[in-house]
Amino acid sequence: MSDSIEKVLIIGSGPAGLTAAIYAGRANLSPLCIEGLIAGGIPGGQLMITTEVENYPGFPEGITGPELMKRFRDQAERFGTKFVTADVDKVDFSERPYRVWADDKEYKAHTVLISTGASARWLGLESEKKLTNKGVSACATCDGYFFRNQDVCVVGGGDTAMEEALYLAGLCKSVTVIHRRDELRASKIMQERALKHEKIKFIWNAEVVEVLDVDAGTVNAVRLKDTQTGEERVYPTEGLFIAIGHIPNTQLFEGLLDFDDLKYLKTKPGTVETKIPGVFACGDVQDHVWRQAVTAAGTGCMAAMAAERYIAENEG
Repeated sequence: MSDSIEKVLIIGSGPAGLTAAIYAGRANLSPLCIEGLIAGGIPGGQLMITTEVENYPGFPEGITGPELMKRFRDQAERFGTKFVTADVDKVDFSERPYRVWADDKEYKAHTVLISTGASARWLGLESEKKLTNKGVSACATCDGYFFRNQDVCVVGGGDTAMEEALYLAGLCKSVTVIHRRDELRASKIMQERALKHEKIKFIWNAEVVEVLDVDAGTVNAVRLKDTQTGEERVYPTEGLFIAIGHIPNTQLFEGLLDFDDLKYLKTKPGTVETKIPGVFACGDVQDHVWRQAVTAAGTGCMAAMAAERYIAENEG
């Protein structure tokens, strides 16, 4: 194999991508990881905007998301991973070596490991878009500091919403969770924490139909619609945090790889193999069921080992 062609190129640097880098590095494959960026220009995936991680094995005392990802990255670097901090603009999987472009620079590789993860889902309101970063946020860890001692709302009913609400409760005067159903989807432990917290209250069977006030250039209320009666009302708030799930970052691969109904990358059952030999997908970009750091890391390990085997079988 030519020295000018990477043996393993990894797109993304969350738990899946960095675990793949660790395993590929230890196999002397000198992986190249194009890190990708999230909001704020920080590589590292969704854990970079997560506060306390309590369920990753080996950290009984808990660890912050950014610190955990730093340890992942340091370990990958120790085993020879090269890093490029940029977003991938385009890929070409039509022939080997595969081609990947980032910041207008072209990279070639015999195998590509896709670990681009997923991004926060928004409500899709025009007013929400206009007031994003003006009182509307999808990241309490990033922006909660700016709402200290204020009244804020969180939209959602899953673990992400409860985590956002609990984090904000440590900073804000009050937190109101707005959920379109009459019961939460969050895990039992997260529900219990949120429901018993003195600063967190709930509005059930309601959805946000407008964020106010665009003319004022800041959030001062939300217009809510009762999902059962259709009745609308205005609820005052100084901040709105959206926590309603994620969308896989698969746009790069439109027309090149197969997607499922939710736009996640399809892999062959029980594997990380896409329909193109030598192109593997791992982590949240191909997992809409579990979506945990530990499961992402597991599939990152699988992708690196699969790439190692593919290279051994196709070398020369």
